Amino acid sequence: MKSRARDRRYPSKVLDRWTRAIIRWRVAVVAGWVVILVLGAVASAKLPDLLTTSLSVPGTTSAQANLILLHNFGENVEGTFTVVLPVAHSSPRAVTALEKKLIRAASSVPTAKITQEQAVGGLLYANVDTSLNLNRASKATATLRRALAAQGLRGALVTGPPALQHDITPVLTGDLHRGEVLALALALLLLIIVLGVCWAVIIPFLMAAAIAAGSLAVVYLLAQRFLMVLYIPNVVELIGLGLAIDYSLLIVHRFRGELSNESVSADAAIVKTMSTAGRTIVLSSAAIAIGLATLLIVPVPFVRSLGAAGLVVPVIALAATLTLQPALLSLLGRAGSLPVGVRGLIFRRDVVAGTWARISRAVIHRPVTVLFASLIVLTGFGFSALWLQVTPGSVTAIPQHLPAARALTLVREKTGPGVITPLEIVIDTGAPHLANTAKMAAGRLRLANLILRNAEVRVVAIGYKYPYVGSSGRYDQIFVIGRHDFGDGASQRLVHELRDVVIPAAHLPSGATVYVGGAPAQGVDFLSTVYGAFPWIVFIALVLAYWVLVRAFRSLLLPLIAVLLDLLSVGAAYGLLVAVFRFGIGSSILRTYHVSQIEGWVPIFVFAMLFGLSMDYEVFIVSRMRESWDRGSSNARAITEGLAHTGGVVTAAAVIMVGALSGLILGHVAGLQELGVGLALGVLIDATIVRGLLLPSVMALLGRWNWWLPKRIAHVVRVAPSPLEDRGARL
Repeated sequence: MKSRARDRRYPSKVLDRWTRAIIRWRVAVVAGWVVILVLGAVASAKLPDLLTTSLSVPGTTSAQANLILLHNFGENVEGTFTVVLPVAHSSPRAVTALEKKLIRAASSVPTAKITQEQAVGGLLYANVDTSLNLNRASKATATLRRALAAQGLRGALVTGPPALQHDITPVLTGDLHRGEVLALALALLLLIIVLGVCWAVIIPFLMAAAIAAGSLAVVYLLAQRFLMVLYIPNVVELIGLGLAIDYSLLIVHRFRGELSNESVSADAAIVKTMSTAGRTIVLSSAAIAIGLATLLIVPVPFVRSLGAAGLVVPVIALAATLTLQPALLSLLGRAGSLPVGVRGLIFRRDVVAGTWARISRAVIHRPVTVLFASLIVLTGFGFSALWLQVTPGSVTAIPQHLPAARALTLVREKTGPGVITPLEIVIDTGAPHLANTAKMAAGRLRLANLILRNAEVRVVAIGYKYPYVGSSGRYDQIFVIGRHDFGDGASQRLVHELRDVVIPAAHLPSGATVYVGGAPAQGVDFLSTVYGAFPWIVFIALVLAYWVLVRAFRSLLLPLIAVLLDLLSVGAAYGLLVAVFRFGIGSSILRTYHVSQIEGWVPIFVFAMLFGLSMDYEVFIVSRMRESWDRGSSNARAITEGLAHTGGVVTAAAVIMVGALSGLILGHVAGLQELGVGLALGVLIDATIVRGLLLPSVMALLGRWNWWLPKRIAHVVRVAPSPLEDRGARL
């Protein structure tokens, strides 16, 4: 038993030695982080050129179709511009003159060529295809626009994936800067309210700068080899700010508690703080990292990049907390860490007489009532999740003043939304020169007629030469224009019907293989792949988190309660997400988009991030309760002391996290707004209703069973056991 107890104390001894070394070399540590800040600033400036909005899903039928289109038809789905030009005179001569100007303008872009042209509804629209990838094509957008203007086509609008990425990038940058200013101002105000006026208030901001710089530097290195999403800087910097403040607030609060003993030196108080609160943050970072690491199992580059970037943040945050934080506290000392004048809300010395202590006693007095009332409220919040629908993306939920968005609106009004993002069905006949045989031509016509019977289909285009038949004569292409945007539910259903019903019913000649490609099919494959992996994400996150928390709490039941409560928080966040964006509740106040579908990556990322943050708050609170229990307190006393010491800090950290996330909510891109709302409301609910009311009510009902860890399981997880005490042993 003694050896196991020594094992359990071993991490604290390691942290003690580590912290003393950091204090000894504090100037060098700070200098090292200054270098990281400089490197991060350089990486941040160069990073946008490496980011993308690609939704490609390698290995799917849409990806195979797109490869065939690229290599055999010269069509590159993600590298194709669409030029839209109002036509005053639709005479053949006038249209021909405009087409010549379009061709000359397109020649300004490397590898560009006109692949499709059509004059419909007073518009001339043409696809300008390139062999460039999405990033390189995006950079050519301005060149194409200047060339069109030089040809006298000043009314021409350029859209398509490259133009959309080009136009949305500065919007995201502007949103990030405004969001940072707002988040920093709110954080400063809240920190002064919580901590009072002292030099320690600046530590969270220095930590946030260090975490953001370190994270962006790592993301920049990752972007050299892997696809990384355009949204990453916004997510990394604002979530990094929230985590920095979370961790700094916990450390500073615990440090002040250690300084209450006048005989303890500042450096000794730092060592003690890091051995307790520092260990809690190690566990907290592990919990957040687990949630985000599960995204790496999704075989979709878009989602994996968000998971990788998100995973970097808690790792860098932990590194900064274990190095920069104690170095800064040591430089500030006792005088710089204690408030002057305005003392702050969490400076009270007798926390057991505070608000959270009174709340915990009230909960313990009526645990059943609080339990059911909390569950009813959470069920109400989560009820709207039954109407959750997802989309791979939306071309309408972006700022409509952008040139690319104006082009989409013009086409949608004149010709219908499906023109810009048609389905492209590719038929591989199996050998060259088979595409125009009588048998294949009959099968192609039969398939086209079957497709036209679908009410969602507006136009079907087939032919016997380029661009419908490739130069080798092996591949055939059919264009299908639907009536809705590519991410709409009707477009998704059309893709499924074509693959599962229509194409098999066409009975094409044996040896022919059909691939459904284009943006709508790519979107369907994106959602199918992502949500096919979602159950595994949830399962792995729950299992790993349970194992980590068993070690952290030395309890068999508390980790189970923690993961179940996390699921309740996520469910409530999903419900509120739907209520705001689909049903419009509060959207006019928050100034968010009103959409029928949530972007598909958002619920996945909300789960991973909120699961980690929920564990974060759970570790803060229950670890303090465990300390009280280990000192000999009763179950009720342990709950009260733990909540009294951490309830105010956790609530303050949650409110500041919400302030940081407001930078996403007040942006101009629907996906980031949805992420901000989902995380902000989820964090707020978790830190108040779930951790402040539901958790203590369940723990009050479980009593001594909270702290039970049998010897066999303790041996497996390599911690000291926690025997089940006799009833009434601690009163």
